[in-house]
Amino acid sequence: MNDNDYSTDCTSPILIRDMALDQRPRERAIKHGIKTLGDAELMAVIFATGIKGKSVVTLCEEMLEEKGGHLSLLSRMTVKEICEQFKGIGPAKAVSLLAALELGSRAAADAASMMSDTPLTSSQRAYDRIRWRLERLDHEEFWAILMSRSGRELRQLKIGQGALSSTVVDVRQLVRAALDCQASSLILFHNHPSGTLMPSPQDDSTTRKIKEACKLFDITVNDHIIITDSDFYSYHDNGRM
Repeated sequence: MNDNDYSTDCTSPILIRDMALDQRPRERAIKHGIKTLGDAELMAVIFATGIKGKSVVTLCEEMLEEKGGHLSLLSRMTVKEICEQFKGIGPAKAVSLLAALELGSRAAADAASMMSDTPLTSSQRAYDRIRWRLERLDHEEFWAILMSRSGRELRQLKIGQGALSSTVVDVRQLVRAALDCQASSLILFHNHPSGTLMPSPQDDSTTRKIKEACKLFDITVNDHIIITDSDFYSYHDNGRM
């Protein structure tokens, strides 16, 4: 297939240039800025063409509606899954969409790396620093940021990876790494792919276990932050640290 990847009943796609001028996402972005476009319009700029009887914007709106409006759910799909689930979307379009979503994720990671010298003095700063690692995953991962006495980042460390709803955490690895880099404090992070923000009893137990282990070496656990695709929960902010 080529860039006009449509099934046999989806010929003669509607082009953006065939739309009314004030409805064209590209022209609106040029005039008013890219941030004025909605998610479906941004997707439409990437796709450029729709399918027979359906404009590219409508096509993208329907794709988003199918995923409850969550771009993050689209980003978790494979090229094959996108092509199979959405009639009229071929490999070229699917790859273009996933490439754009991945580029956005990498831009967020780059922005976070540029902030590495900024002290982590709030849950929001901590969340912004590491969210790119944990958003959009289809499994749980457990991370920690090890910090100096002044609150500056020394190292980011993955200490566990699991399935959809659980993670086995290597507490010894965490303590050993903290001692190796002479960390005075740390912040814990893990994600909930299900989208549930509230901590589970297992989350509480893991937090207590890590706090007790770190306390033996005078290392303070400042916070434990749970990350979903759109928000976060802070133990510290909720008075639970």
